[in-house]
Amino acid sequence: MTGPPTASELEADAAAARKDFGSARALLQRAVAEAPDRLEGWMKLAAMCRAAGDVDAALEAVSGALRADPYDFVARLLRASLLERAGFGARAREAYGEALAQRPDPIPPHLAATVAHAEAQYALFVADTQQRLADATAAIGEQATPAEAARIARFRTNIARVTHPYHSEPTHFHYPGLVEREFHDREDFPWLEGLEAATDAIADEFEAVVNAQRAELVPYIQYSEDLPLRQWKALNQSRDWTAIHLLQNGHRIEANASHCPRTMAAIAAIPQPRISERTPNAMFSLLAPGKHIPPHTGVANTRLVCHLPLIVPDGCWFRVGAETREWKRGAAWVFDDTIEHEAANDSDALRVILIVDCWHPGLSPLEREAVAAAMAASDAGIGESV
Repeated sequence: MTGPPTASELEADAAAARKDFGSARALLQRAVAEAPDRLEGWMKLAAMCRAAGDVDAALEAVSGALRADPYDFVARLLRASLLERAGFGARAREAYGEALAQRPDPIPPHLAATVAHAEAQYALFVADTQQRLADATAAIGEQATPAEAARIARFRTNIARVTHPYHSEPTHFHYPGLVEREFHDREDFPWLEGLEAATDAIADEFEAVVNAQRAELVPYIQYSEDLPLRQWKALNQSRDWTAIHLLQNGHRIEANASHCPRTMAAIAAIPQPRISERTPNAMFSLLAPGKHIPPHTGVANTRLVCHLPLIVPDGCWFRVGAETREWKRGAAWVFDDTIEHEAANDSDALRVILIVDCWHPGLSPLEREAVAAAMAASDAGIGESV
């Protein structure tokens, strides 16, 4: 809490100005008793005790400051510094991390050196924590499947606060109880190998369709400017991210699909949702050199998205939640697009992937029917898909 200083605090300021530090400290102790919610009084008392070399009293005063405002950056920095001075190495390094979580932007210049020290100390804490966790799970990890090992590793980084949980946040349709995974396990999608085996044929057909006179290359994002979709403001109607649709909102785009029979056959083997005016969807996605797709989330957690990379120059990456991967030609993956994700082409060449949607494997056949019926009914009378 802020507010005017008490009379005792003003007397303490005067005593400190004339270097009567003993009287100043006694007056500040009276001041914090009179106004225990005033952060400034506690911080003055902590500084006075620290200057006198009384670290325990300074820590007690900082605790009072943090009771007044648990999120105060300077108070948390001071607490970490005092713990370090008192020889509490690990506790101090962790406390520096707690302080850094409250850092302002920008950092005041007079605190720059202190913040740099805090970052270095917290980095030591994180490294030590990760090593300790890795050692504790090493024997278990040797017995784990690749998918289990990846989740165990993520559990460790979550504990060390290198990563944090991301959750499914669909813009429109959330089905309860479905597993939230950034990238899903390959074994849940037995059709992936067949799709990957067709990579060369699909890439050849992409070249054919992109060179065809009647091919339709359109902006990937096409929304009316009056819709409240801030996440797409930078790329709406942009030619930086374009698509050649093969299936769009449940319709076959003949001008494109007619050039891609082997691609369409590969897609037909995928269990895609079939919902009137919504799905299935499949397209070639083209991202121009030097372009970035900002963080965003998809419409429904009932379906997942598959990427099959076709043309991937160096410098292209894709992040879902806390995991970032680089595309590799012919190496497909399935991810949950209702978890925050973004992409970039940091190269000087075009990036092309095939994008296909598929059912979330956590839905039973009956649930798939219910999802399709409910989503179709939700559109009734609207006249357009989301």
